[in-house]
Amino acid sequence: MFLAALLIFVGIPAFTVIKLARLRAARSQSPSADVTARLEAVERGVQDLQKELADTQERVDFAERLLSKAREERRIGS
Repeated sequence: MFLAALLIFVGIPAFTVIKLARLRAARSQSPSADVTARLEAVERGVQDLQKELADTQERVDFAERLLSKAREERRIGS
């Protein structure tokens, strides 16, 4: 459930970045400095969220390995 929520929070900004990039490509004139700065801020935010998601996935994998190991030890000890 937690990972699904993180994927939503990463997916929405990523979709926004893609949408902004397409709009930017469609326009013949260069965007204003404000728009460029906002786009860069969104891109940094998406990158930060992707890093957090990767860290969270590593922690979940680690926890799953610990739980699996504990179950295996209990099974062998029985």
